Amino acid sequence: MRSLLGFFIVMIVKVFSHLFYRLELKWLTPFSKDNWDKIRVVVVLNHTSLYEPLFSQALPPKFIWRFVHKMVAPAADKTFNRPIVGTFWKMMIPHASSISRKRDESWDQFMDRVSEDSLIVIAPEGRMKRPNGLDKDGKPMTVRGGIADIIAKLDSGLILMAYSGGLHHVQSPGEHFPRFFKTIKMNIETIDIAEYKKSMPTEVRAFKLKLVEDFQHRLETKCP
Repeated sequence: MRSLLGFFIVMIVKVFSHLFYRLELKWLTPFSKDNWDKIRVVVVLNHTSLYEPLFSQALPPKFIWRFVHKMVAPAADKTFNRPIVGTFWKMMIPHASSISRKRDESWDQFMDRVSEDSLIVIAPEGRMKRPNGLDKDGKPMTVRGGIADIIAKLDSGLILMAYSGGLHHVQSPGEHFPRFFKTIKMNIETIDIAEYKKSMPTEVRAFKLKLVEDFQHRLETKCP
């Protein structure tokens, strides 16, 4: 029942996005319809707004159903604890895990839910970028190491890299209402997990450092 409600909400957001926003979507790698079934991780880079579900207009309904039914996602406890926004996100993402921004048991509990059957969705910067290009504490936006923990646990499938063009022109952190009839942009590419891991160091710390470095470079060079 919760998955059905989540699917219904995401489909409403998808229709809303189609009606009020124009999406400029660019695929950086070849992609076929069959690839949707192979996606194991969705990585959203350049996290700027809680209105990022507007990008759902790029997703086919079949993937949205799998997205809601199978998704495991870490969600900031600060967002989930908000009375209105938190309730909406809990309904839309019924299997999300509330985590703190510290490396504590909440992250371990999330990782325990990651399996070969999961569809993981994550914004690996771990916080939202403000209009000045920094996080709320005035620090540069960087990729955190948690994404490396996830990739290390998987052996097959595809990573869907979603590079956001940013949504500050739609809604900035702290603003309550979106602006309509804007163009939103996203670049997308896929990465084969098995092939990607073959190109990485096998030692745990070296693997994490190399992956974070690579994803940071992607963040800085592939967003529209």
